[in-house]
Amino acid sequence: MRLLMLGGTEFVGRAVVEAALARGWEVTVFHRGRHEPPAGVRSLLGDRTAPDGLAALVDASTAASASGGGGWDVVVDTWSAAPRAVRDTARLLAGVAERYVYVSSRSVYAWPPSAVHDEGAPLVEGASANAEQTDYARDKRGGELAAVETFGADRSLLVRSGLILGPYENIGRLPWWLTRVARGGPVLAPGPRDLPLQYIDVRDLASWILGAAERELSGAYNLVGPPGTTTMGALLDACVEVTGGAAELRWTAPELVLEAGIEPWTQLPVWVPEGSDLYDALHRADVSRAVRDGLRCRGVAETVRDTWEWLTRLGGVAPQRPDRPAVGLDAAVEAKVLGL
Repeated sequence: MRLLMLGGTEFVGRAVVEAALARGWEVTVFHRGRHEPPAGVRSLLGDRTAPDGLAALVDASTAASASGGGGWDVVVDTWSAAPRAVRDTARLLAGVAERYVYVSSRSVYAWPPSAVHDEGAPLVEGASANAEQTDYARDKRGGELAAVETFGADRSLLVRSGLILGPYENIGRLPWWLTRVARGGPVLAPGPRDLPLQYIDVRDLASWILGAAERELSGAYNLVGPPGTTTMGALLDACVEVTGGAAELRWTAPELVLEAGIEPWTQLPVWVPEGSDLYDALHRADVSRAVRDGLRCRGVAETVRDTWEWLTRLGGVAPQRPDRPAVGLDAAVEAKVLGL
């Protein structure tokens, strides 16, 4: 298989590239050159936001067309900004690629979501494949529209991912918990311990994407672990174990957390109080279609351990995407809530 990865040097893109190389695929990475791609790939440099930023891809596509036997079996695109960038790239590649996989988000569903929603749930309105950057939900939906409009329903795959954790995470959610727990002492643990969580390890996401491409799957898929993949208690217990066990988890009722003015999801990453619209959106998706078509998820202990090992190799400081706000709780706020 021949893969063209748009991006491929960070988090999801890097995991896809490494998984493809492990399968023996031929991999081309189109990226901006800000980070080194994995060894063993063909590297093309360009910036989709700049004038003539697709020049290297144009040249490669022209050469593939001229050779008669070039091109790619699958393109994987994780773009999160202006949908027109997906539109332009898809149009350029339509004649030299067989299939277009767009890594979208479950944010494309209309708000508020139904309690358990599958791929047929209502979608956000006002999105366009031709749009400039607006907001995350409409941008992702616009990217979906661009992929389908160019490659058609039978040659496009829409991967509506949920919460993604694992090595290379550049959002900061699991890395924040790991560094906080590693610091030791009393830790504000938002309850209840048995709160069901829904997430996917980035490597399981990558593996499913490549398997779906091999099987020529199409259409939209919710791509995250089944509801209750793990619990808040299991996640934080795993953090304590891998970091050396110096922290003391102090489980705190969700009512007390909210009364303190602490923001779920951002100040306490991953955690959202059960019963809220946000909880339903993040942790109660129906993923039966993806499970039917091969989704398999590793345990939380492995995800936490491997993320900690990766973070340790970086000196304990995780990369941070410039277009995403930093997450985590201020130490003074935590101490006040815990009465320290």
